[in-house]
Amino acid sequence: MIELGVLLGLMAALAVTLIVKLVRRGSGTTRNADGLLIEQTRRVQAYNDRVSYNANTMHGSSPTMSDNYRS
Repeated sequence: MIELGVLLGLMAALAVTLIVKLVRRGSGTTRNADGLLIEQTRRVQAYNDRVSYNANTMHGSSPTMSDNYRS
C-alpha cells in the first residue's frame, strides 16, 4: 500500500511540475520580424488549408447531407 502511495505521489508531483512549467512559459510569441513573418505565413496557409479541404469542397455537400439514415 505504501508503494502505491509513493507511485501516486510521484505522478502527482510530475503533473504539477509540468503544469507549472506550461503556465510559466506563456504564449511564446516571437519578438523579431523574421519570426512574425513566418507566423503570419503559416497562419495564412492554415486558413487556406481549412477552406480548401473542408467537407463541402471535397465531396460537394456537407457531411450530413449524404447520410440517408438521418432523413
